[in-house]
Amino acid sequence: MEPRGLMGGFYRISEWIMRLAVINVLWLVCSIPFVFFAWTLLIAGTGTEAEMLSQVYMTLIFMAVVAPFTLFPATAAMFAVARKWVTGEVDVALFKTYFRSYKENYKQSMLGGIIYTLLFTIMIVDFIVYREQLNLLSYIFVAFLILLVVSLFNFFSMLVHYHMKTFQLLKNAVLITIGRPFRSLSTAIMAGAVLYFSTRFTFLIPFFMGSIIAYLSYWNFNLIYQKLQDQAEKARLAEEEAAEEAAELDRVDLIKHDSDNSNK
Repeated sequence: MEPRGLMGGFYRISEWIMRLAVINVLWLVCSIPFVFFAWTLLIAGTGTEAEMLSQVYMTLIFMAVVAPFTLFPATAAMFAVARKWVTGEVDVALFKTYFRSYKENYKQSMLGGIIYTLLFTIMIVDFIVYREQLNLLSYIFVAFLILLVVSLFNFFSMLVHYHMKTFQLLKNAVLITIGRPFRSLSTAIMAGAVLYFSTRFTFLIPFFMGSIIAYLSYWNFNLIYQKLQDQAEKARLAEEEAAEEAAELDRVDLIKHDSDNSNK
């Protein structure tokens, strides 16, 4: 029996801490190659500026190569668990749900990861090239990068929620990101806040950073989904009412027509 009152509150908080920490650790473990290169990037060695830049660029290339095959499937599995939590299934088996989702979504998340990695690479290269030449243009690239990150979150959310082809998921993720600017902005702000506090309190990175971002991103996406469902339901009801009105008018016309013929 679950305790109540103050102890019950502490119990529920401890449960959520455990859930978020377990999924975050699983996410990092399944992304070990990417995490390794990311860590290498953070502790880049000493040397001349040219040597350090060369090391950074090589590390980024390795990260881009391994990301679609490790980071993206691991993140998709994390979003699948977050979906369960947001939709009310908070007591799901964490390991079983995570690895089943990892296996089921591996191919689509890998294909989507390849496309997103290419897009991120293009954006980052353009930002580096134009950063010192056109200052205003560099800010535009930063804005596009933020939109791309939010669309990536929407891609993962849609991947674990819908049964669609990869291209449809990519297209719809971009359309939702652009078509719902306030939701996209709020997702970016929440993710940015988690990243900011994670840099201030580094213990959040191995235990909570990814899982919290996944939960908040899917929660925001779920609000969009529910609103779209409500709009679709209203449109369906309006169509049914219009069809009923048209049928009623046809019935009245038919009765009138029969009445006119009988009078003749």
